[in-house]
Amino acid sequence: MSLLPHKGALAIAAVIDIALNARGRPVAAKALATRHRLPPRHLEPVLQALVRHGILKGTRGPRGGYELAREQRRITADDIVRASGAAEEMNGAPLANSALLSKVVMPALGEAEHAFSAALARINVEDLAHSAATLRKSVDEF
Repeated sequence: MSLLPHKGALAIAAVIDIALNARGRPVAAKALATRHRLPPRHLEPVLQALVRHGILKGTRGPRGGYELAREQRRITADDIVRASGAAEEMNGAPLANSALLSKVVMPALGEAEHAFSAALARINVEDLAHSAATLRKSVDEF
């Protein structure tokens, strides 16, 4: 069971991919989608959400694409998950409104979500990009 919605994991992977492949020029959404074996239309809403929240910078045009909007060390996994909208998926409305749910279960889950968010906040793009670059040298997969 994954605590992180697929959308959040995809957003983190996209930001790391951009950190690794930008090299002074924007990374095209089509190239990102190809590397992640996704249809471009599936990835575009996630990328646009990251632009709206200041994680990425988008450039239009034939040589356009996406770049990091701030330094790698200043972008955390928690920032990315929240910007992608995945945090809202994790905090969806309860299915019932019983006293047990509202007084016991939801407060306990709220504490767990807070701890998970704090753990994600300790992970930054710089660290993940470094790990990915090390792996890239041995695998040459991305």
